[in-house]
Amino acid sequence: MEDTQEIEDKTSEAISDNASQKKEETHDEMLARHRKEISQLQNKEIGLKKAAAKGSKAEQKAKKKQVEEEVSQLSAKLKENHTKELASLGYSGSSRNGKGTIDTLVKAIAGVSVTSQPDQSKDSKPSKSAKRREKRAQEEAAREQRIQEEQSNIISDRMVENEKLERKLEPLGLTVTEIKPDGHCLYRAVEDQLALLSGGSSPYTYQELREMVAAYMRKHASNFIPFFLSENVSEGASDNSVTERFENYCKEVESTAAWGGQLELGALTHCLRKHIMILSGSFPDVEMGKEYKSDDGNGSSNSSIMLSYHKHAFGLGEHYNSVVPNVV
Repeated sequence: MEDTQEIEDKTSEAISDNASQKKEETHDEMLARHRKEISQLQNKEIGLKKAAAKGSKAEQKAKKKQVEEEVSQLSAKLKENHTKELASLGYSGSSRNGKGTIDTLVKAIAGVSVTSQPDQSKDSKPSKSAKRREKRAQEEAAREQRIQEEQSNIISDRMVENEKLERKLEPLGLTVTEIKPDGHCLYRAVEDQLALLSGGSSPYTYQELREMVAAYMRKHASNFIPFFLSENVSEGASDNSVTERFENYCKEVESTAAWGGQLELGALTHCLRKHIMILSGSFPDVEMGKEYKSDDGNGSSNSSIMLSYHKHAFGLGEHYNSVVPNVV
């Protein structure tokens, strides 16, 4: 495919150019470039998938499989190049104890400082912002390890997951609309669904949906805090009150690109008073807001929000897409 060849050419050029840049780049500049290159490849993948969604069902399936295989190879190639460049800065993908070096590498990729810090006294405690940064670095570490494991497989978990989801959606006359993987995917997918249901544009932007969710969670904090605590276990005693920790979480929901999950879906279904169906190729389907479901007699609803959950999308872990009628 011409688009795929273009990616390969650009990737090769980037590798060649990057080789001459390594001595001039600081480690922060290199990591910023790595994130940009990964984002560019993700956007290219979305474009290729949209281009492949043409023709007969058999042709679409063959094209999508080809795109998956080719992008998987390009991702592995880009990851290998990034690893080599990071190695030139003193980072490596493994170590004898299996922890220190990997944590340092991933913190670097996440944009967290990895320079040596003076020893703190035993009485000093990490600041709230330091704890949040450390938690995000740990989450990035887990995601990075999943990326490396996925890219080592000839047939990735992502391909298997997508094939299972396609087999589930095809009899229902449904297909997936790709949503940008930028941390706002849940809210962008819901925005896409609201536009589909209205027959025009969505009444809310993804940012307005974030703000609505945060406001609803604050107003009904007693309903959300128990679930918030179960997902955000705090080790040992903390000066932060539960209320303060929950408020910080709500601020992240409304003002950052923090990924949305079960808590946010629960708020969305009540904010919008909509039944939400989440279909997956890796897990059983999930329904939320059944009290808002308007059954048409066939077990489905024309006013339901239909999302797809992808555990292995883009090698980055959890991702949401919009599920729409398959128009041939």
